[in-house]
Amino acid sequence: MLDSLLKAGADATVVEAPPYIAGQWGGDGPAATRTGPYLRRVVSRTTLATGEEVSRALVYARSSARAVARLAPAVRADILDRASRAASAHREELARLLALELGKPVKDGRGEIDRVADTFAVCAAEARHIGGENLPVAGWARGIGNTALTYRAPAGVALAITPFNAPANLLAHKLGASFAAGNTTLVKAPPQAPAATAAIVALLLESGLPPQAVQLLHGGGEIGALLCAADEVAVISFTGSAETGRAVARAAGAKRLVLELGGNAATIVCEDADIAQAAKECARTGYSNSGQSCISVQRVYVHRSRYDAFLDAFTTAVDTLKVGDPLDPATDVGSMVDDDAAERVVSWSAEAAASGARVLRGGTRNGATAAPTIVAGPSESASVVVHEVFGALVAVLPYDDFDAVIDACNASRYGLQAGLFTHDMGRIITAWRELQTGALIAGGSSNYRLDHVPFGGVKDSGFGRETPRSMIDDYTVVKTLMLRGLSVWGDASTVDEGTGA
Repeated sequence: MLDSLLKAGADATVVEAPPYIAGQWGGDGPAATRTGPYLRRVVSRTTLATGEEVSRALVYARSSARAVARLAPAVRADILDRASRAASAHREELARLLALELGKPVKDGRGEIDRVADTFAVCAAEARHIGGENLPVAGWARGIGNTALTYRAPAGVALAITPFNAPANLLAHKLGASFAAGNTTLVKAPPQAPAATAAIVALLLESGLPPQAVQLLHGGGEIGALLCAADEVAVISFTGSAETGRAVARAAGAKRLVLELGGNAATIVCEDADIAQAAKECARTGYSNSGQSCISVQRVYVHRSRYDAFLDAFTTAVDTLKVGDPLDPATDVGSMVDDDAAERVVSWSAEAAASGARVLRGGTRNGATAAPTIVAGPSESASVVVHEVFGALVAVLPYDDFDAVIDACNASRYGLQAGLFTHDMGRIITAWRELQTGALIAGGSSNYRLDHVPFGGVKDSGFGRETPRSMIDDYTVVKTLMLRGLSVWGDASTVDEGTGA
């Protein structure tokens, strides 16, 4: 299956991306096509899951859970290591699929596949370290004479619901960590990236993943709701909007959840910052993947004494970005996921301008391609400041007082990541403590992530941390064994005087 997916993408023919249910590729549901937002033609086709297929997938998952759990961690790790090498070997073809379906520049797609390879390798390493504890029960009087042991057992059936903006890497996180933990996983693919998702599943299967360990279903919110509500599912990992995250939580009920939701990321540029470096970094990370990242640079707060200098340097840096064909290796900014997403950039920048902001660059679109847009000095109530743009737009605002700018950053209902450019260690510690975000990037913009470091937010940005080690904790349950009357700690309450010790 992997070869046929990759070959079709390379030949520029429509890529057939079927579901994978109960160990078989193919489905009986209605056909659905994906039109490439830049190419404006059908690039992939799949079949949507039916209610009967959802039921069949759930029955198969429940019956498969025990077999997957019995795989030794070393076996799971070896499969994930092979998948890591396979991702690297197919880097170009997978990046091309991302460009076709999403308009993501191939240079960004290559970076995403590099992260897929890294993520699988990290999942493999974490699988080898899954263990437990010998608890210190004899430290309390009632525990004397006993031994208590724990180990982390697979939760059983996991559900991974992935987004369109990084469908390969975020699937690698969810599916890789779930398998490392010993679970079987149901994958609900994003409708915008059926082929890219199928390719990652196929790559894992060809690397030795047992058929019982994964199933892939295509469909919209109604399919996701059915899967979330299913009794067979023990844990859900979802990445997407805050609104959809709330719907997931309502449908899931009393299940374990990891929700990585939206963002409205702020980056602070202090008066002691290297303005040229900060401007270049914000330009590069504000428009990568057309700004379609939950940690993309959206709000940049610059000390008023450096505001004009930053705007000049930032505008110059943005002017160097190449906008166009995502299949061109030189392209920096491709298209957004669809025309509506690009129109959001246009309309919100126009709204800000009507209230007194200056649109220094962009504010236009060509189909789904939004020109990199700079909005200078919007009001604090403007949509580009209050809401998640999730597009090729950066708002730049002046500030006067460091404490006040912390408050301005925290005014957002989101709290995923923030960036800070300063050489003042005191400010770094203050921002780390006071900013209501899951992480602070000091010396860089908000848009930076290492896949083996905890990642997640607070407030409407969700809860839980999406990195393999943290996710394995979420994908497993602690099981305790109490050995009554048997103690590795010793059970004497006094020293026997007759020993002479």
